[in-house]
Amino acid sequence: MTGTTKTDHSPWAVFLIFLRLGLTSFGGPIAHLGYFRYEFVTRRQWLTERSYADLVALCQFLPGPASSQVGIALGLSRSGYAGAVAAWAGFTLPSAIVLILFALGMASYGDAMPSGVLHGLKVVAVAVVAQAVWGMARNLCPDAPRITIMAAATCFVLLVPSAWGQVGVIAIAAIIGLLLFKPQQGAAHDPLPIAMRRRVGLFWLTLFFVLLIGLPFLTAMFPNQTLAMVDSFYRAGSLVFGGGHVVLPLLQAEVVPSGWVSNVAFLAGYGAAQAVPGPLFTFAAFLGASMNQAPSGWLGGLVCLLAIFAPSFLLIVGALPFWERLRRNTRTQAALLGINAAVVGLLLAALYQPVWTSAIHAPQDFGLALVALVALMFWKLPPWLVVVGSGIVGWLLSVTL
Repeated sequence: MTGTTKTDHSPWAVFLIFLRLGLTSFGGPIAHLGYFRYEFVTRRQWLTERSYADLVALCQFLPGPASSQVGIALGLSRSGYAGAVAAWAGFTLPSAIVLILFALGMASYGDAMPSGVLHGLKVVAVAVVAQAVWGMARNLCPDAPRITIMAAATCFVLLVPSAWGQVGVIAIAAIIGLLLFKPQQGAAHDPLPIAMRRRVGLFWLTLFFVLLIGLPFLTAMFPNQTLAMVDSFYRAGSLVFGGGHVVLPLLQAEVVPSGWVSNVAFLAGYGAAQAVPGPLFTFAAFLGASMNQAPSGWLGGLVCLLAIFAPSFLLIVGALPFWERLRRNTRTQAALLGINAAVVGLLLAALYQPVWTSAIHAPQDFGLALVALVALMFWKLPPWLVVVGSGIVGWLLSVTL
């Protein structure tokens, strides 16, 4: 494949690639998928559009942060387990470190970034998601039936805005795909370059359920603050469908009534989490660092960060071996034709709500988003440069208008 080099396969190279994404990927999970698509499908050609869409569909099915799971799978495909850890660390640590620092010095750190810059970063997310929707729709919705599925999925998700609504749309699209499409045996399929045995996948899935069921019993038998934190954050990471924002009510129920973190600190940390790049699940690092009981600070942040992301690792590496085998089945391929169209519909719905509605409030916002889209799609500027430029323009507009 063009766009790749042998050195891209080292864990260190994977870490550096994802570190740059972790430093510049503003806009939430849907925007992250847009950044990933540009970096790994368009630019580096690590995988094809079909493979990427299949991977996104799988991660939408699994609980946890979909964009982080896509990154873990990409690292795994490139450099094994070390690559998976490297991809997660590169994408996650920048925002986790900033949020821990914010927790340690909340009073003096809260106004570090002007509001105009934050608004500019929200606006550029519109362009990033729009580019992803356009590119994926051209490849995955080439005919009337799949365009119809995409449009219906968009409307349904906007009318039923819940995590279960998203999962339901994907399930319905799979059934429609089974009924409508008849792919031939040996039809075009681009498997992920991940060689794992089902026995290995079964081990990781078993470990996921053992921890989910066993940690509450261990916490009850051996009362310990660290163990209680691991149990709470592991459970939150295991039971959330729909990404980062959905985990917030669960986390608040775990840490505020127990007195671990005050509600004022919780809300302040949530606001700060919107201002940093990378996955929203790094909010767990802020909460761990803000604990009123030890461990707190850097150690508490690390404990909670690892606990909330552990289910993502176990689920994605456990599911992938079964996914590749299912993917070669013609009935599964038919279902995936419907699922892939629905995934584009989910992205289109997210482009409107919350990406567009939270960013475009005035004519200058629309103009900035349009310029950013042109810069990405036609000027071919790197996304990080467009992100930085949009932040600067957002700040200039806030001080001049």
